[in-house]
Amino acid sequence: MHVPDGIIPLSQSAIYWIISILTVIIYTYKISRDEDKEKRVFTTALLVVASIIGSSLSIPSPLGVPIHFFIIPLVAIILGPLSGSVVAFLTLIIQYFFLGMGGFTTLGANTLTIGVVLSFSTYIFYTLLKDLDLRLGIFSGTFMGIIMATLAHVLILLVAGIATLEVLIATLVPFYLFIAVLESAASVIIISFIDKIKPELLSLNKI
Repeated sequence: MHVPDGIIPLSQSAIYWIISILTVIIYTYKISRDEDKEKRVFTTALLVVASIIGSSLSIPSPLGVPIHFFIIPLVAIILGPLSGSVVAFLTLIIQYFFLGMGGFTTLGANTLTIGVVLSFSTYIFYTLLKDLDLRLGIFSGTFMGIIMATLAHVLILLVAGIATLEVLIATLVPFYLFIAVLESAASVIIISFIDKIKPELLSLNKI
């Protein structure tokens, strides 16, 4: 889901950049008023590192294409959707400059899908279902977050004129559906583990 430079027209890239910058500004304002600011900044930094490592690893899959986990759904559930969006933004910057992943002009578009859409979708579905069953909320939030991010990714590429809707749906949706199932199960395991050894992390204000 890391779109490289040269794929999206600059006029469209500028719009996605503006959305990403506005997201960072809103996050900065909210975190400045948070009572647990120091703990939140430390936790955010750890999750940025985890996101960089987790989303950079290539894992073989039966589909014949290596998969990468997003990690951002975990961030959104633990810290909130704006935090997930900013962690994605920082992760994408570091991956571009140090690992050659994604692109600079497309950083806004990548942040919109991997950050904003993925984080907010995850958090919304998690919030709706967690009171029924926590594990169901985690799994459904992660799963729907990845699916919604995939659809946003398809829409961005469609607007950019990269391919037809049929081609994009046929090539991208099955692949990310597979990732969604795996990462959703992993999110349940990880958050359940955190709840046992460090439950205070899950009680931070969601921003």
